[in-house]
Amino acid sequence: MTTLKQPERAAAKRPLLIALYAGLALSVIGAVAPYLDIATADTIGAHVRDAYPDWPASDVQKDRDAIALALALLGGLGAVTWIVAIATAGKRWARWFVTAAFAVGTVLALSIGFMGGEAYSTIAPPAYGALVTLPCLAGLAAAVLVWRRRD
Repeated sequence: MTTLKQPERAAAKRPLLIALYAGLALSVIGAVAPYLDIATADTIGAHVRDAYPDWPASDVQKDRDAIALALALLGGLGAVTWIVAIATAGKRWARWFVTAAFAVGTVLALSIGFMGGEAYSTIAPPAYGALVTLPCLAGLAAAVLVWRRRD
């Protein structure tokens, strides 16, 4: 009888794991994308130049690097959190961890992604604001799925 319960539990956990791995992938993309952007199109630098056209190139570069670092740190922190959530998916306290991680991650993503400042309508370019909030959708799915599971 116990052998029948194991496949049922694994099948019930599969959608949750898909959501958790999707969140991990989106967080890694969010962490790497700003540096790929700097190496290629430099839309973050253009965003800073548009906000502060009179700044010298060195100041634009410093601000661009600070924005990229904040976005990368958010993605990196998210990736670590997703890894912990994946490792604890079968634990009873996973419900509380996933829910708290979703809430804190959403607040951080909305703060970093959509916060404005001085000459900026948003400090991060709008595309990056959207990119850092994508893992929140996976977090919402994971939070719903972890509470729907029967232990």
